[in-house]
Amino acid sequence: MLRSTRPKRAVVALIAVAGLALSACGTTDSGDGGDGEANGGGGGAACDLTLAFFGPQTGPAAGLGEPIINGAQLAIDQYNADAECEVAYEQIDSQGSPDQAPSLATEAAGNEAIIGIVGPAFSGESAAAGPIFAEAGLPTVSPSATNPALADNGWDTFHRALGNDATQGPAAAKYIQDVVGAKAVFVMDDASEYGAGLAGIVQEELGDLVVDTDTIQVGQTDFSASVTKVRSSDADTVFFGGYYAEAALIVRQLRSSGFEGNFVVADGVKDPGYLDGAGKAAEGTYITCPCIPADDPAVADFAAAYEEEFGGAPGTYAAEAYDAANVFLDGIAEGIDNREDMLAFVNDYDEAGVTKQLSFDETGEPSEVSVYAYKVENGEIVGDQEIE
Repeated sequence: MLRSTRPKRAVVALIAVAGLALSACGTTDSGDGGDGEANGGGGGAACDLTLAFFGPQTGPAAGLGEPIINGAQLAIDQYNADAECEVAYEQIDSQGSPDQAPSLATEAAGNEAIIGIVGPAFSGESAAAGPIFAEAGLPTVSPSATNPALADNGWDTFHRALGNDATQGPAAAKYIQDVVGAKAVFVMDDASEYGAGLAGIVQEELGDLVVDTDTIQVGQTDFSASVTKVRSSDADTVFFGGYYAEAALIVRQLRSSGFEGNFVVADGVKDPGYLDGAGKAAEGTYITCPCIPADDPAVADFAAAYEEEFGGAPGTYAAEAYDAANVFLDGIAEGIDNREDMLAFVNDYDEAGVTKQLSFDETGEPSEVSVYAYKVENGEIVGDQEIE
């Protein structure tokens, strides 16, 4: 088992945590020096509480939601294995849609049993749901929403467990210049909160290297006009800010047109669905992501536990979702049973997760950030390097 004793949580070797168990609900020491009043809990782990995933279970981006769902599920299952009072897990399927997010967020906010949200998964739905969660005082920790503006809304409830695109964008631009060796870059985006924001940062960072730009739409399937613009620009590299469904079609149509240049994408494309959709055209694609590789030694124990439970290696943002869920679970283990005290707990959180030492600044941004590069080689997404 991959759990350490609570309230302090540090991921160590499996053998170091084997056999450690959580004391019975309502009978453990509160960890507050004995007065039983810290964090509004008192007496031990809290009961009758729910954590919720908020993001796509179905729809065109469901592949990006599955690892997040599973990562949080693993953390909850490990907690419940030792707990007398189990934490429930509700999966709220937004399909990643900003249009669906407000009504779903209102429903979640009205369920007082939900004490924390792992998500929202995407930036657009985060922007749409954020004011509702803030009004309800319902804390959120997103493992995957990267638009920088999300932290500028004054929502005390907002947190994320990964770096934003103000970090990923410059890193991607640096990688495009220093490693890919691009001399002429065509920048595309999908007009989404995430894709347009990231592409704009990359364009600004690349400056005069950008020879032209284009915007497509989510759900679009014919990119012949964009392909013509790329070919006319004499670009040797295309950067696309968006999600894997469109990226797969774009690269297929680019390759079919004879384009032999580089194709660079970001975390919204780091999904097996991209490989399935693009086929051989995906080969050689460069991908950036503020997500730790599954084969990084720091996440070896987590990856082994994930594979044992779900039958495959953890996908994009599974480890970050595991960390996000454990922030809330640590609070529940200390006896926190209401949103107000959970929010204070999350705001003050500073513990070791599997991806990083996790703490948040006053805007909800994590204190540690890393960006990694990946490549598609022999039909698989493999790690390349951390982008310094």
